[in-house]
Amino acid sequence: MPIYEFKCEECGEVFEELVLKPTEEVRCKKCKSPKVTKLMSQVAFKSGSKFVSSSGSACATCKGGTCSSCG
Repeated sequence: MPIYEFKCEECGEVFEELVLKPTEEVRCKKCKSPKVTKLMSQVAFKSGSKFVSSSGSACATCKGGTCSSCG
């Protein structure tokens, strides 16, 4: 699913939005402003029994491979 993280330039609210079309207008959920910036979000993948994040850490949850989610 194409869920993106945005930050409103007007009120500073950070929110997620499902965007189905690249031309779809995204508005702030708090103040309804169309002045939003798409943020770079971290992605995590499961490899075997471990989670590996886009930053290369062992777990997207704890970033160190020591939490209960790391398996």
